[in-house]
Amino acid sequence: MEKKKGAVRTVGLMVAITFAGKLLGLVRDRMLTVNYGSGMEANAFLTASRIPRVFFDTVFSSAIGACLIPVLGEVMEKRGKKDAMRFAGNFMTAMCALCALMTVLGTVFAGPLTWLFADGYDAPTAALCAELTRIMMPMVLFAGVAYSFVGILQSLDEFNVPAAISLISNVFVIAYYFTLNRRFGIYGLAVAFLVSWAVQALVQVPSLIKKGFRFYPSLSLRNPEMRKVWKLLLPVMVSTWVLPINQTINSRFGSRLFGGAGVSAIEYAFNLYTVIAGIFVIQLANYIFPRLSRESASGGPEKMRETLRSALGITLFVVIPMTAGLFVMAKPVVAFIYGGGRFDDFSIGITSRALRFMSLGMVGYAVQFVLSRAYFAGQSGIVPLLSGVVSIAANILLSMLLTPRLDVAGIAIASAVSFTLSALVLAVPMKRRGMGFFDRAFFLNLGKQLLCAALMAGAAYLTLRALDGRAGKLLTLLAPVAVGAAVYGLLAVCLKTDEARGVVGLIKNKLGKG
Repeated sequence: MEKKKGAVRTVGLMVAITFAGKLLGLVRDRMLTVNYGSGMEANAFLTASRIPRVFFDTVFSSAIGACLIPVLGEVMEKRGKKDAMRFAGNFMTAMCALCALMTVLGTVFAGPLTWLFADGYDAPTAALCAELTRIMMPMVLFAGVAYSFVGILQSLDEFNVPAAISLISNVFVIAYYFTLNRRFGIYGLAVAFLVSWAVQALVQVPSLIKKGFRFYPSLSLRNPEMRKVWKLLLPVMVSTWVLPINQTINSRFGSRLFGGAGVSAIEYAFNLYTVIAGIFVIQLANYIFPRLSRESASGGPEKMRETLRSALGITLFVVIPMTAGLFVMAKPVVAFIYGGGRFDDFSIGITSRALRFMSLGMVGYAVQFVLSRAYFAGQSGIVPLLSGVVSIAANILLSMLLTPRLDVAGIAIASAVSFTLSALVLAVPMKRRGMGFFDRAFFLNLGKQLLCAALMAGAAYLTLRALDGRAGKLLTLLAPVAVGAAVYGLLAVCLKTDEARGVVGLIKNKLGKG
């Protein structure tokens, strides 16, 4: 019982820290919309900042997140902390060398990369994007160091500091807007983003030292642990390409819409989408991943199944109402967070349209994020690889078919379907691996959650219609959300969903002790 309470406290604190970081991320994005709207500079900057992140996400974040943590956990479990730290140093040396190479290549080929990511830009926008890309390309190297530190700290059961790094970097960027933006403009903003990634690495150093980490630089690529990493790396890389490559596809199609403004609409919508879904989902996945890795190393599929089933149940209980609510509330959310300054009614309209249809893939996004961690924890990348290929292919095909007819909504629908297909491909083979969760109880509980979410969406919509034009932005946003949340919670308790029963039981236990 104490262990469960500790886990709840840890995840709760991680969610709180991440929530604060994401809120500051929204403030950072609002500063961009107010100062630059959805014009040439904003579109060029958003694409230029996307290029180094896609480089890193497609090649290295997968290696660090899905190869470092399970192999490091296995070494620590079997041979102790000192050997684990030596492996971590070896891994970091190899990854930093590769990140440095990618930084050089991205800087040299910034022009062709701009065309690849946004072939619809006019010549001035493309030229500005290439210049900003050259400034921000070292983000790949800084991110390699920062995420290596994250993996090491999470393997040492330190989750709060890694959760806080985005909070600190967002403060740094926001400070730029208030102090230096008028003087240095979009070029200075690119430098501020670059430095903020270096800050993400630096703030983790004290915790690493406290946890006993010592950096042992080594470039031995053939020791047993590194051989495991190379064996996992290619399939894991492809499997985790889903998000960054789909974002690249979205950006390319978006650059052809509304004089390039489709890029900012999709980017701002996706940022909101990941804030709303990611606050809970990503931190839950980050918390259970080291645990799944240790359970896999000790040969416990039964324990892995229970951990995974519990994580999925909680995930669906939270994300399904988020999806329903965001579909109804997309426009007031976008208007409240981004509206104002140079972000006019047209920008609000296309961004909220993208967000509404993108929200339909939120369940798929969350489920594939959690399930992929189960495969990576077992050091298996083949099924996630297949999942990634299917998702990317679906996104390209549907974007080609739907974008000419539905503009940004077509891109958003293609993205939503791709996430859903990815989740299904990951879920189906679970039973064969001894971790199946599709049974009568699962579908009964899922049906209850869907019914609660549908009625919640109806209540939120009616409240929104009643307030439309009669209240300010804040009340128009908060009142439907509050009504919807109350309806969902009440119905979940009345229908006795598994998660609601767990919450009620916890409250009764607390009151009983009080």
